[in-house]
Amino acid sequence: MSLLSRRSILRTAAAASACGFNALGTRAGTSGVTFATVEIAPGVFVSAGRHELMLPHNGGHISNVSFVIGRDGVAVIDTGGSAGVGRALKAAIRSVTDRPIRYVINTHMHPDHVFGNAVFIAPETLFVGHAKLARSLSARGDRYLSVNKLDLTLDDFDGTRIVPPALTVDGVRTLDLGDRILTLTARRTAHTDNDLTVRDEKTGTLFLGDLLFSGHVPTLDGSIKGWLAQLSELKLEPAARVVPGHGPASMPWPEAMAAQAQYLEVIARDVRKTVADGRTLDEAMRTAALSEKPAWLLFDDFHARNIAAAFAELEWE
Repeated sequence: MSLLSRRSILRTAAAASACGFNALGTRAGTSGVTFATVEIAPGVFVSAGRHELMLPHNGGHISNVSFVIGRDGVAVIDTGGSAGVGRALKAAIRSVTDRPIRYVINTHMHPDHVFGNAVFIAPETLFVGHAKLARSLSARGDRYLSVNKLDLTLDDFDGTRIVPPALTVDGVRTLDLGDRILTLTARRTAHTDNDLTVRDEKTGTLFLGDLLFSGHVPTLDGSIKGWLAQLSELKLEPAARVVPGHGPASMPWPEAMAAQAQYLEVIARDVRKTVADGRTLDEAMRTAALSEKPAWLLFDDFHARNIAAAFAELEWE
């Protein structure tokens, strides 16, 4: 989820005081992370994040984080929005297995998916991501860190830092957990320019990261045309179940994509009409795809930015 269209860092001094922020704007106190996992297929575990902005009371656990257990080790898929989430995830892993954590796979650059990485740094652990992930983290990492430090408790933010991938994927790569193969595919620009999907071949579980949203309004940080094209391609890929970046722990496929595809299609249609009618970006942001609002949480936080991104792309068709 992008940070480019979120609330002001601190709404007002009074609101900050009411929420328990210290003089630096960072909320003190204990961890806000609450954590539960569900085994959606044999050896495949997911903890679903909350449909909220990153706030002290949720500790940054606002996206889905997962792990897969093989004979020889564990692969983590996304680590959450803070070191606090990473610590909770690591504890959840250790509650079910003592096998070494061999891989941490990030599905894309957004902080709610990568900011728990540092908790997993170990000699036996390899960090994996799209070939463009490191560049994107380098470009935005400092800004992400400064904003998230203000959003989280000191306990949850402590230890949060950028960890780039040591192993990158440009095309398709497989990882072997021992009797369990994960197939990683670098996708073309869609939600971002560094989207990566993960398929557990043993159970047919497909981890889509933020290529799939459910409930939480999608956030566009790449290409709306590319995202729609990617959904059309993904629809043809068989899967026993999919794990969205935001939504329930697992969903049936391809039915899971219907609401998101409609949302993006309506944006593209309405923005194209705005451009064809010679109307402005401001008009598009006020009117385009408002029919979709009842279907999505956090619509007011992200929808206008989605329209702006789509307008910038589609006006040059």
